Amino acid sequence: MGIGLLGRKIGMTQVYETTGKVVPVTVIQLGPCDVLQVKTLERDGYEAVQLGYGDKSRRAATRAERGHVANIDSKRQKARIAAGIESAAKANCEPKTFVKEFRVPVEGFSVGQKLNVSVFDGVTAVDVTSVSKGRGYAGTMTRHNFAGQRASHGVKKCHRHMGGTGCSAYPSRVLKGKRMPGQYGAKQVTQRNIALVSCDAENNLVLIKGAVPGPNGGFVSVRPTNMLPRPRKFDGTLVSVEN
Repeated sequence: MGIGLLGRKIGMTQVYETTGKVVPVTVIQLGPCDVLQVKTLERDGYEAVQLGYGDKSRRAATRAERGHVANIDSKRQKARIAAGIESAAKANCEPKTFVKEFRVPVEGFSVGQKLNVSVFDGVTAVDVTSVSKGRGYAGTMTRHNFAGQRASHGVKKCHRHMGGTGCSAYPSRVLKGKRMPGQYGAKQVTQRNIALVSCDAENNLVLIKGAVPGPNGGFVSVRPTNMLPRPRKFDGTLVSVEN
């Protein structure tokens, strides 16, 4: 799997191929992303590239967040310099709102480098990770698509109840993992092997076929998929885009 990018979900629309086929797509703004840190096997025990997306105001950023992207004067920093300890490389950029790392070979990446949608050149399918829409506390009919109780005579005020959950004398408890009411949504979801329709490097936009988890404006992480078979490659002959 190659390096991915961070961005925001813009919304959904549809495009037309020259054959007249309608393709529903999700518009995602990806990058530009700054390389904040490059982790190596010798120093960190594994290889990874840490990316940051979206500038955060310095007033809202903590001192640790500001010190992660730029050198700031501190007693500890001065003491390390006096001791001859070389400070880690900094990206010299603004603190970032969304930070995530990708475990990929670090060869060719350096701190401070900027990545854009050109990293997806030649990619036909991607994996999209984001936090799904939070729908609060929900019952079993909404959360698990239960049918509910009957609406016939004798069923009184329990039409949407889940029914019995207990066991017999053994094991005399509710088994772990029982589908019951609870928090619905607001969890990290990965949609895998989605076709990548097109990339707009000028505006840092990508069109991904179908729906993507999360609300409009939510943060997303997109990376090339490693699943087979991959969806068909679009030839780029899209005749129009609907707003």
